[in-house]
Amino acid sequence: MKKKIFSLLLASVAALPLSLRAEVAEIRVPLGAGGFGFLPLHIMQKQNLVEKQAEKLGVPVKVNWSNIGGPSGMIDALISGSADFISAGPPSFLILWDRTKGNVKAVAAMSSMPMNLNTNAAHLKSIDDLKPTDKIAVTSVKSSIPSIVMQMYALQKYGKDQVFKFDPYTVTMNHGDAAAALLSGSGAITGHYASAPLDQRERATPGIRSIMNTDDVMGGSTTFTMISTRADFAQKNPKVYQAFVAALKEAQDLIAKDKETAADILIESMGGSAKWSKADMIAILNDPKTKYTLKPENVMKYANFMFDIGSMKTKPKAIGDLFVPGTDVSGGN
Repeated sequence: MKKKIFSLLLASVAALPLSLRAEVAEIRVPLGAGGFGFLPLHIMQKQNLVEKQAEKLGVPVKVNWSNIGGPSGMIDALISGSADFISAGPPSFLILWDRTKGNVKAVAAMSSMPMNLNTNAAHLKSIDDLKPTDKIAVTSVKSSIPSIVMQMYALQKYGKDQVFKFDPYTVTMNHGDAAAALLSGSGAITGHYASAPLDQRERATPGIRSIMNTDDVMGGSTTFTMISTRADFAQKNPKVYQAFVAALKEAQDLIAKDKETAADILIESMGGSAKWSKADMIAILNDPKTKYTLKPENVMKYANFMFDIGSMKTKPKAIGDLFVPGTDVSGGN
């Protein structure tokens, strides 16, 4: 009899609309690789924005922020269920969307900003001058933003049969190690495809200059980091999901309105004021090329290119195909 009653209870819970079922009490979110591209996450953590938004919706939730960095670690965490929201560049997200057959969906764009290929090698006027001994540091060979951008450049200049022309020159390094190697002049690498603020620090160093900019190749402002989740998580936890998106938007709005506070949080997340100047951080935040918006920019350009060269098996028909159903992507591309 007890088993029958228990079975009936389970069946009745399963029959409830999703909106009436209990949502998760805790979510797990990696903070990402750090720097300007991940600043909204650090603001969300510091000011408990997700918790505040969730409280408004009547679904108290705790956020477990972790220090997983790099796309591969975060992707593994999301697929395994040990993370609920992750952040990555568009190419990494698109590969994940493709390989999971759309079971991983985009939540929102988070930041847009350019990356620069910086070098201290006198012989490099452009990447066309690369020699067999040259090594360009990127966060992930083949699937990082710089790798895809260099493939795009190769296609434009040399044709489809040469699209992977520059891949052999790339090596995987995290941004901190790559910047240290370039700034030291050790010769371990010839160049570093860098993002803010390491990009600015490198280019302020005598003898280091930029020879390629991602926005130039992409044809304008382009999403740098974006948030994704599992489709089933968003479906089963609509209010928690809504709270997370609202918190992300609140963090982006804070950056726009209060760059002093945003800079303080950024500096703290990067090791403190002994390493970074607040004035320099505010200057980067004031740069029109540094943007924080929920709207995707040029993500479909990545998707179409990656499908055309065989890096993706499925081609999204429209930007909305990549996002959680119901997401407002009007004005995005």
